[in-house]
Order: sequence, then C-alpha cells, then structure tokens
Amino acid sequence: MSRIIFDIETTGKDFGSLDKNTQDYLLRWTETEEDIKDVKESLSFYPLTGEIITIGLLNPETDKGAVYFQAPESGGSAFEEDGIKFETGTEKEILEKFWNTVKSYTQFITFNGRGFDCPFILIRSAVHKIKPSKDLMPNRYNGPHIDLLDQLTFYGASRRRFSLDMWCKTFGIKSPKEDGITGYEIKDLFLNKRYVDIAKYCLGDIRATKELLYCWENYIKFNS
Repeated sequence: MSRIIFDIETTGKDFGSLDKNTQDYLLRWTETEEDIKDVKESLSFYPLTGEIITIGLLNPETDKGAVYFQAPESGGSAFEEDGIKFETGTEKEILEKFWNTVKSYTQFITFNGRGFDCPFILIRSAVHKIKPSKDLMPNRYNGPHIDLLDQLTFYGASRRRFSLDMWCKTFGIKSPKEDGITGYEIKDLFLNKRYVDIAKYCLGDIRATKELLYCWENYIKFNS
C-alpha cells in the first residue's frame, strides 16, 4: 500500500478588501472590539475567506516529498533539501501539483485533515475549477484516509481535542513549534515575504505527523 502524509498552511484575506455585505455578515454576532478582532484574525480558517499558501506532502516510507508554496513577487524558485522538493506557484498551481501527486497513492494520513485540510483543499480547488484526482473524504471509519486526530480521540470518545504540538510533547516528538513559529504567525510571515520559512514550518508539521503515525501504529492501534 502506498501512502502519503499531507498538511496545508492558509492565510486569510484582508478584511478591508471584502465587500460590505460580507463584512456585515461576518460581524453580525460581534458585540465588542475584541469580538471584531477575533473575526478578522479567523479569516484564514475558512476557504470562503482564506486561501492555501502552502501544501506539504511526505511519503513516510521513503521520507521523500514535496512542499508547494506561494511566493508572490519572488520570481519563482525551486530547490531540494534532504529529499524534499520545494516548488513555488499560485494557489491554483500548487493545488494542481497536489492533485497530480496524490493520485498515485492509496492511503492518506493527516492530523485533523477531515476537519480542516481536506474540506479547505476541496473548496479552494472548486474555486479554481480543479477536479479532484482522489476522494479525500471517504468513509470515516474504514476508508483510506487516516486522520490521526480521529484515531487519538477514538472518534470523539475522548472529548478534549489536543493540538499536534501537545501530542508531540506527550510522545517526545520534535514539534515545529520548537523552532519559534506557530500557526498564528503564518499571516504575518506571509505579509513579510518569509515564504520559505512557512514552507519549512509546514514540512516540520508533516514530519511530526509521520512520527505520531508510528506511535499510533505501534502502540495504540490494535491489529487483529
């Protein structure tokens, strides 16, 4: 069975660039300045108000993969480090590269992919009129998509949903947060044109997911 781990990074649109009806819709339940700030800072969480700026993929067996990322005004670049190809493109181009890569794999591994990455990828692909090459949202319980957040919470039996960083700390896995970057900083990094830093942060996430996968497979998953 061939399998691939993937993860995305996103950024939200500038709130001021949204039309008035959209702004009013997003702010309709706000009461305080703090509420308004929270709305503006959450635009990257939704495919209707954000976009994908980085997609990372890693084959856990070969430890080879690719990170496709946006780097506006950079002139485009491509390089390779430790078996990972880094390639730039527009959102549409990196989505096309993603679908072209995953079509040859039979199993997908994510952390919270069903709740975030896959819906985001599918909606943003539809925005660009890109047809999926694989079903990323198959049967939740016995399909080819292993969402480690599902597995580690036993499909919701454990009610608290901890972050990837927390799971890494628990199992002694190096977390990308140890390098001083968190997901909350992605928008600022993008605005400051630190595109490669974002790409490497995403790579850190998928490498951590690989190690978490091995913990789950070896010590939690029951093989009858």
